[in-house]
Amino acid sequence: MEAEVKEQKRTAVNQLDSLFKPKSIAIIGASSKDLSIGNVIIKNLVHFGYKGPIYPINPKEPEIRGIKAYPTIFDVPHDIDAAHVIIPSKFVPQIIEDCGKKGIKSVIINSAGFSEMGEEGVVLQKAFLAKAKEYGVRIFGPNCQGIINCDPDYNAYCDFTFTFPKPGAISIVALSGGVGAFIMQSLFDLDIGMRMYASNGNACDVSISDVVNYYGDDEGTKAIILYTEGFANPKEFMDVAKVVAKKKPILAMKAGRTEEGAKAAASHTGSLAGVDIATELIFEKTGMLAFNNEEEMCQTAMAFSTQPIPKGNRVGIITNTGGPAVIATDELVSAGLQIPALSAKAKEILTATQLPEASIGNPIDVVATGGGAHFRSALDVLMNEENIDSVYINFVTAPFTDTDEVARQIVEVNKMKKKPIVCNFMTNMSMERYQVTAKIMKDGGVPCYAFPTTAAKALGALYKYHKVSTRNIGEAKVYAEVKKEKALAIINEAKKEGKSFLSSSHVYQLLSHYGIPVADWRIANSIEDAVKGAAEIGFPVVVKADAESLVHKSDLGGVAINLKNAEEVRAVVEKMKGKFNAPDLKFFIQKFMPGGRELIAGVSAKKELGHLIMFGIGGIYVEVLKDVVFKIAPVTEVEANEMLTKIKAAKLLDGVRGEKAINKASVIEIIQRLSQLVCDLPMIEEMDLNPIMAFEDKAFVVDARIKI
Repeated sequence: MEAEVKEQKRTAVNQLDSLFKPKSIAIIGASSKDLSIGNVIIKNLVHFGYKGPIYPINPKEPEIRGIKAYPTIFDVPHDIDAAHVIIPSKFVPQIIEDCGKKGIKSVIINSAGFSEMGEEGVVLQKAFLAKAKEYGVRIFGPNCQGIINCDPDYNAYCDFTFTFPKPGAISIVALSGGVGAFIMQSLFDLDIGMRMYASNGNACDVSISDVVNYYGDDEGTKAIILYTEGFANPKEFMDVAKVVAKKKPILAMKAGRTEEGAKAAASHTGSLAGVDIATELIFEKTGMLAFNNEEEMCQTAMAFSTQPIPKGNRVGIITNTGGPAVIATDELVSAGLQIPALSAKAKEILTATQLPEASIGNPIDVVATGGGAHFRSALDVLMNEENIDSVYINFVTAPFTDTDEVARQIVEVNKMKKKPIVCNFMTNMSMERYQVTAKIMKDGGVPCYAFPTTAAKALGALYKYHKVSTRNIGEAKVYAEVKKEKALAIINEAKKEGKSFLSSSHVYQLLSHYGIPVADWRIANSIEDAVKGAAEIGFPVVVKADAESLVHKSDLGGVAINLKNAEEVRAVVEKMKGKFNAPDLKFFIQKFMPGGRELIAGVSAKKELGHLIMFGIGGIYVEVLKDVVFKIAPVTEVEANEMLTKIKAAKLLDGVRGEKAINKASVIEIIQRLSQLVCDLPMIEEMDLNPIMAFEDKAFVVDARIKI
């Protein structure tokens, strides 16, 4: 089965060769009008030096931009690998059939007027997709820009944008053509080469997952930049990205983080799982590097395009000026990097090779008068130090040194690719002398940044990729003793009764079927039942009004705690009966368990993805504090442990000011069992376990709500 899946993936990748490496291209809808898409694409192909033949298709023009045109694709006497389609949408289904009959393998539909335009467009899109499937044609788009391949063997500029990048190792895939073009231009302005580019518009066939998979198998791509506005099939994307992100870094960004969402959620978990959280968690689960800033993402790509990945978090610093090294140190430490002391042998070498006024340590300050030999000695020492994984350089072009020689020495070491190097290059680029120095550094593949913080962030990202690509989260634990069928029967019964929320008794039964510990409880229909149940549990107890219409009971006065005797229980139940006029009103009697740490765990279903699991500080202020973290189910033990360590109040779990630490293992087990529960029972829409009372020896759920 595994071999079959691998073969399918290989076939899918090879299918896209005709798209990204076309041997010949037809432009269906080519035009002699200079500002038309069908003209601009031909112009771009010619200008970029496309290596294959171009076949403009136009029934009225004998030639376009000096290239022989043909009335139809059937008039072209040669095979065609790929085609652009720039014609009115109503004619596209027939053209796709014609392309299939001609043997064209990939079609880029630049035309708009499909699913983005409503039902009529949806019908047209389905029609041409059916034809494409019948003839084995892959569709890129519609309503898209296209692709670019900067490999000199192809120079395929199958796009109508205006940036002509130099060859490089960064490949871009963007759902939005406007953002994709902006990222491409940003790399160009930074003088970073590009490998491939794809902006797939409606993405009705060739998806972002397909493109990322293709880039993952492309030897010329060292890093991938991804911009998305969501995933049509998040599970498919996760399967692909998990594999690709192990092989090469994916720098990812999603728009729409500030959109207001989840207003209608019935649970704390649902309201706290904001509109963007699922995509962020996909990035995390698959080992991608998430960015909120497109400039930082492009700057970081510069380092990934030329540098090896560090093997750890220990960085050596070389500087010829003091202040920027201090700024860089702050940022490096914030990124999780360490600045270890140098060995005695390293210090001995540096003492002999550096100027007398140099600082021999880490950072190594070669001082402003340090020349090429001093930088080289420091670099050689750090490259040979076993406790150094990467090198950060502050290089200010002092007017009294041979800055070109310094640059040449840095480049010489950089070309060895033993350890990653990033450089904060501080200079006056208006001076011709320093332009030469800068060119030496650029041509030598040294990533140079104008600000120490930017350079440090780039090195931090290199380390972060090392961390995520080597991280092993393990497999989710499966508890064999759970009673799935009994739990499913509870949900099916509620469905038959037309309920969207489980009753308290059903909630606690379901949790018990999955081994999730709950505080002892009883359901009472009357005052006498409540008193009897409280006595059986043992005082003190909690009494909660229980009815489907009562969502947040504590806000409505439907919860009374620390009831110490039968008289108090009787008085509370009488009061609640008078206050709540619900026909299904019952009373939930539960053991009162004071003194523990109030935590929350919960579930929120996300379409096409599954469930998000939440953990954090619980109680009545959960939506005020919002100290919670999320993971995508299934959650492994490693991930559950990470959830406990990543909340802001993590230290509270270890006990402060004489308090005892909670039993973390018990909480981790609850999270894992909750994860298995929702994977087994996907019809659960939302769930709150709030609070979970965590003690030194164990944790118990003392309130819960489940929406199906």
